[in-house]
Amino acid sequence: MPDDMDISIVIPAYNEERRIVPTLEKVIDFVEGRRHKSFEILVVDDGSSDGTAAVVERFAGRAPGLKLLRNPVNQGKGDTVRKGMLAARGRTVYFTDADLSTPIEELDRFLAEIQRHDIVIGSRAIDRANIMIHEPFYREVLGRIFCAFVRFACVPGFVDTQCGAKMFTREAAQRIFPLLKISRFAFDVEILFLAHRFGYRVKELPVKWYYSAATTVRPFRDGPKMLRDILSIRWSHRNTR
Repeated sequence: MPDDMDISIVIPAYNEERRIVPTLEKVIDFVEGRRHKSFEILVVDDGSSDGTAAVVERFAGRAPGLKLLRNPVNQGKGDTVRKGMLAARGRTVYFTDADLSTPIEELDRFLAEIQRHDIVIGSRAIDRANIMIHEPFYREVLGRIFCAFVRFACVPGFVDTQCGAKMFTREAAQRIFPLLKISRFAFDVEILFLAHRFGYRVKELPVKWYYSAATTVRPFRDGPKMLRDILSIRWSHRNTR
């Protein structure tokens, strides 16, 4: 494969043995329909305790553009995404959740916007009519409270920082991701904090989105940790320029 690719797709995965094959089939079908561009697909297994890694390795035997990276033990989504983003060879780098809550077909819209921006982030909140399957009401309310806190405490101007679909130019990815200190779910906020500090052009793009009940984010368990991490971001990067 060439050393340089048009697009890298990074998929963090933790205990995704049951869902990862349908996801990879959809992504590869999408990629094969766009043969005018070169793609690589990086699945980063975050120390899964199930057969995720073995399933991906078997699938890679019939998908030359697919590569498996592994964390020996569970490190958290932030560390897992960072590993994939820094290994990516694409001039444009996109990460998306293993459940494809944001359908892979939305990638075309990201690609159109990245021509005029350094970073494009998916948003479930700008146009809620794009939400095909809604979260339970309590999760939506907690999510809105969380994003309001983020705007107040850390990163102003964004309606939804936590959608699991984001695209970067390689230059932006290679500058931001080595600096990430948050290993778990609040890493998205740290990304946007650094993007703002570096003056990158960021587009918040409304996307189609489907809630999955198999999500590993648990608001009452993870929420306090995320709030603590957000409060640490400014201090952690007080000397970052």
